[in-house]
Amino acid sequence: MNTTDTIIPYDALLKYTIDIFKKLGCPDTDAHTAALALLSADLRGIDSHGVARLIGYVRLKEAGRANPRPRVRVIYETPSTAVVDGDSGLGLVVAPFAMQVAIEKAAKVGTGWVSVQNSNHFGIAGYHALKAVEQEMIGIAMTNASALVAPTFSLERLLGTNPICVAVPAGEEPPFVADLATTTAANGKLEILQRKSEEAPLGWIQDSHGRPSTNPHELKSGGALLPLGGDRDHGSHKGYGLGAIVDIFSAVLSGANYGPWVPPFPAYVPMPTGMPGKGIGHFFGAMRVDAFRPAAEFKQHMDKWIRRFRSATPIPGQQRVLIPGDPEREMEAERRANGIPLLPAVVNDLKGLAEKFGVPFPDHS
Repeated sequence: MNTTDTIIPYDALLKYTIDIFKKLGCPDTDAHTAALALLSADLRGIDSHGVARLIGYVRLKEAGRANPRPRVRVIYETPSTAVVDGDSGLGLVVAPFAMQVAIEKAAKVGTGWVSVQNSNHFGIAGYHALKAVEQEMIGIAMTNASALVAPTFSLERLLGTNPICVAVPAGEEPPFVADLATTTAANGKLEILQRKSEEAPLGWIQDSHGRPSTNPHELKSGGALLPLGGDRDHGSHKGYGLGAIVDIFSAVLSGANYGPWVPPFPAYVPMPTGMPGKGIGHFFGAMRVDAFRPAAEFKQHMDKWIRRFRSATPIPGQQRVLIPGDPEREMEAERRANGIPLLPAVVNDLKGLAEKFGVPFPDHS
């Protein structure tokens, strides 16, 4: 946190966000659903995907690309699978609907798998995967995104940051939550560096000629984000493969757009031509633990797994070994208690929305 950050209590920021979604035309329930999903990113310390993106959703609606009152529905299903059409709704609303379908199918037959078409950006994958954990299930969530990523050896941008989350329940220990982009860094991280006027580490981006760059504005000049690994010698072909899997599961499987045809999040960026599908795609899975072994037995062993890894001997001079989900859980506890810090540029955007829609900006420190 910087000394120039504005601190806003979570409940106040939640109410403000709900009010903005209502002003966009969202029904009360959908506005609440969308706000909870969006602010989960801020709570968990993933500031690039939280309320900083609220203005982006407003612009999508104003451009006619996001439907505030979608008729989200299942258009095809079997006992364990479904395809959901989001009717161009906010992904923050469509994704919770689809995850619930997966959970309900898993409750009946052991596992549930749902692919989604015709949606928009859904926030952080972890929020959706954790919904399954609440039901004593393993949750999986992923989404494709607009093409900002160059596959290994490519100058062209053909994939999105395409995150994956797997959330696993434990017993006495908190859940295991691996929530990661399939790029070295998500685009939102570049946006934060731009606001702070800082450089990007090597391995995050390449310029329009395929050369390594530290300029966080590189994408505006034809550059590209890099797959997880950064370059071939450090395993970028593996990050490329993971991103491709997300794209196929989320979009080729559902009938959404894929590869270079995925609609961009910024409303001012022109839509791709020759789009083969509908909107952005997501993929969700829910797996009932007791479809594999007794839940209590599984959770006992998850506790043992977590404790053993957490007790690993650290490299001298380094912090303790963490379990995926530890930093976000600790951040959530801190921010629920002490408020959410927002950069000045984000505060300016939010104050602008407050004035535009006649919504009070929350009290802050």
